[in-house]
Amino acid sequence: MGDPAGVGPEVCLHLLQNATVTEICVPIIFGDAAVLEQSAGQCGLAKPEKYIGGLSEADGACVLDIGAIGLEDFETGTVNAATGRAGFAFVENAIDAALGGQVACVTTGPLNKEALRAAGISFPGHTEIFAEKTHTHNFCMMQYSAEVRCVFATTHVPYSEVPALLTPERILEVLELGAQAIRRIGCISGHEPKIGVLGLNPHAGEHGLFGDEEARIILPAIEAARAKGFDVEGPIPPDTAFIPAKRRATDFFVCMYHDQGHIPLKALAFDNAVNTTLGLPIIRTSVDHGTALDIAGQGKANPGSLFEAVKLAVKLASG
Repeated sequence: MGDPAGVGPEVCLHLLQNATVTEICVPIIFGDAAVLEQSAGQCGLAKPEKYIGGLSEADGACVLDIGAIGLEDFETGTVNAATGRAGFAFVENAIDAALGGQVACVTTGPLNKEALRAAGISFPGHTEIFAEKTHTHNFCMMQYSAEVRCVFATTHVPYSEVPALLTPERILEVLELGAQAIRRIGCISGHEPKIGVLGLNPHAGEHGLFGDEEARIILPAIEAARAKGFDVEGPIPPDTAFIPAKRRATDFFVCMYHDQGHIPLKALAFDNAVNTTLGLPIIRTSVDHGTALDIAGQGKANPGSLFEAVKLAVKLASG
């Protein structure tokens, strides 16, 4: 359900009523009954029709009431330690259910990093929570949309730390994880993905004029990928990587840091982009937006990203 104070409850209510989603899967909201009913009243939406106390009772769209927070513990639209703890509890329960084979995949609503921190939970985001709880060491983030798809060598770290974290091995690992996922989802043409690898520096370093990471780190990863049979272009100057012709010809891009891929993706597909974590033993997708506390409880949230996240999860589960 995501953070109870954000737009997660609202978009989950939309999901329960969406026929396209309920035709392809049984959506079970891991969340809080009282919060969802409050959100329904605030946003003028239908209340959930069914609540369950255990997953064995799920025979249609429903809510698994975790009971992790009370309405008196928080205010909609505000950062609160109680909502951080509750959002984390929803995620933990969903991960356990997926690891136990009780659900086919997990799609996450947005968490609030400040609320997590206020609750004493040190994870910077969902990706790191899933990795630790599933004991996964080799993983990465993929942002997916029809317009553009990106995987990331680094994510939630300060930009100043990015160069030191880049290695040929990490870039190759991320490239391989992306290729595995795109094969399951479907390539632009044929059975093997066409992959673009971005440079780190302006103009991809301009042959060393603006940095040596391309020659020293990125190009060796590209050469290693080609030696394994991957169809790879790069290092591509970041400022020309996402032009329309390049996007149409590329299954996914390997980005060196968070904003390098997030900015074009959110500019091109903010309402229908999906975040997924690759390399996990379970399937996890997510909305590609935050808790949007400024519009929470007002009936303004767009549920499109959640719908697309569930559809991608089902496709990955079926692939």
